[in-house]
Amino acid sequence: MSEAGDGQQRSRRAADNPNRRDQDDVPPWRTEGLPDDSEPPRPKWGRILLWIGLGWLVLFGITTTQDVMSSQVVTVPYSEFTRQVKEGNVESIYARGQSIEGVLSEPASHPETDENYEQFTTERPVFAQDDLLAELESQDAIVQATPVVQERGVFSNLLISLLPLALIVLFWVWLFRRQARAMGGGAGGMLGSGKKVKPVEPDDVRATFDDVAGIDEVKAELNQVVTFLREPERYSKLGATLPKGVLLEGPPGTGKTLIARATAGEADVPFFSASGSEFIEMIVGVGAQRVRQLFEQARKVAPAIVFIDEIDTIGRSRSGTQAMGSNTEQEQTLNQILTEMDGFSGAEGVVVLAATNRSDVLDSALTRAGRFDRKIAVSPPDQVGREQILKVHTRGKPLGADVDLEQVAKTTPGMTGADLAHLANEAAIMAAERGDTHLSARDFAIALEKTQLGSERAVVMPEEERIRTAYHEAGHAVLGMVHPGADPVRKISIIPRGRALGVTLSTPESDRYGYDAEYLKGRIIGALGGMAAEQEVFGVITTGAESDLQTATRIARQMVGRWGMSDTVGPIQVYPREGDPRQSGASDQLLAAVDDEVRALILECYEKARDLVRRYRPQLDGIVTALLEHETLDEQQSYEAAGITQAPAPPLLVGARPDAPGKDDRGDDGQDAGDGDPARADDDAPPRS
Repeated sequence: MSEAGDGQQRSRRAADNPNRRDQDDVPPWRTEGLPDDSEPPRPKWGRILLWIGLGWLVLFGITTTQDVMSSQVVTVPYSEFTRQVKEGNVESIYARGQSIEGVLSEPASHPETDENYEQFTTERPVFAQDDLLAELESQDAIVQATPVVQERGVFSNLLISLLPLALIVLFWVWLFRRQARAMGGGAGGMLGSGKKVKPVEPDDVRATFDDVAGIDEVKAELNQVVTFLREPERYSKLGATLPKGVLLEGPPGTGKTLIARATAGEADVPFFSASGSEFIEMIVGVGAQRVRQLFEQARKVAPAIVFIDEIDTIGRSRSGTQAMGSNTEQEQTLNQILTEMDGFSGAEGVVVLAATNRSDVLDSALTRAGRFDRKIAVSPPDQVGREQILKVHTRGKPLGADVDLEQVAKTTPGMTGADLAHLANEAAIMAAERGDTHLSARDFAIALEKTQLGSERAVVMPEEERIRTAYHEAGHAVLGMVHPGADPVRKISIIPRGRALGVTLSTPESDRYGYDAEYLKGRIIGALGGMAAEQEVFGVITTGAESDLQTATRIARQMVGRWGMSDTVGPIQVYPREGDPRQSGASDQLLAAVDDEVRALILECYEKARDLVRRYRPQLDGIVTALLEHETLDEQQSYEAAGITQAPAPPLLVGARPDAPGKDDRGDDGQDAGDGDPARADDDAPPRS
């Protein structure tokens, strides 16, 4: 029988075990679809019983000694007892054989020690001839058949001594079971590796490929892993082995974690999920121990999937400028992951999925063939993908007849799956606050404005500031309308939102993936439109252009220093993706040439923007008049106010997607609140051309 068949038998044997893991005793990773595992290793009862016996003897001796020491009974001579009887000072006695115990009516002085006593005991001599009973009755003393001083006795002492000991034993048994389940009894469990999160209930959250939309190419890649896990014999006959690791790389919010869970759900195998930071502790060695136990658990229930989110936390490169240093907890944890993945032969049925949005910083030993055999890019969805994602996130939401998800998808370029889920949820909240039973198109429009532009603020602006803001936003809008190839203007507003006093929103007709120099120059001209309008109309430049200048400078520096769009500098990359360009070999002369070219490019675009504002001053004034009256203009109202007919979209160089909507926000302190432009080198990869 093949090793893959052995793995399946191990999985079935584990599934037949009726014992379940206690939800309060869980490891620091989450699980889905995990079959019932075997009992934890039992404690060494011989040693435990020995300690119990020793503890019982100690407690029994202590309680008995306390009984004796706490007794107030004093031994007196028989003659002293008879004297007290004659004086009528005996209240009651108890006799057992020749032993007499009693209590005096009034404390008396001991004849030998001169200490006062009240409870006493004595021995009656066998040769005594007195009639003690008659004398006691004459003195009205009480003669009892029970002891005057009640003692607990040996049995009571035994019970009292065993009770606290039993509580201690129960506590240690619970602690041993917790240690055995959490960390296998190691020291790491005592130092913080016990309960961290509750296990995931597989029946409630088990995901499949039906819950994933908009990334069909990723599902197609992972479908091979699903088939491997479902039908290992199909591949083992041809000598094929299961991929050891699959690295999912892409921006945040694109669904990397969801696709990993869906892969396990589609294959119907156990799913172990942990974040890279959960392996790291202050105590050196704990992270490596957790990795060992995680993979050990996965092998026991194979076939299974192990998912490590944010693997760049522990998988950063150990060489170069990003080196972590030697003998660190991160490096030991990374070494353990490398060792565990080396131990896979491909027949165990364990696949490691990892997610990161910083694949460029991962250690080469982690990403080489034989460890993470496949690297899958998870990118933001295109228009069709966004529509599919919206359908998934609106399954349980009643939509009105006027809601067109295709149109919503067109107005949300650059949004990830997480953004679209947030958008649908905000629309549902809007409908609930309105008291409606269905989501309307207006709910989606308001939710989109709130998501992209921020919430409205109740700010009373002076009329002069309001007019200046209107001209600033109208300057952006006019240049977007008249400049060839510019993205159409979708909305203009002078209502304060978030940090912005006004906003102009522009998005392309379709997604874009590649950008030419003319398009990027148009983006710079559009970004400088507000500053150009203020200077042409009022003859001043205000602080409201700060964000415009940031956007223009960022695009210009990328054009010259990264994308080779300068004849002077040439087709070379001066600025690396991160770090100091001097460390990449750029000379001071080359950097100075780039700076000069960037400055010249921005000045050229600014002069072009001022020229367009002067040429289209009537259209600018028309938009300002409409803005002061309505405060917010949609796409149709904007073009009507300017008296401009919207031109059809020009042919694109390569396809279609901006990384973010092209918007221009004017900050509440007179500063623009940052443009979402499609050419951000600081955060996004350069567009492909």
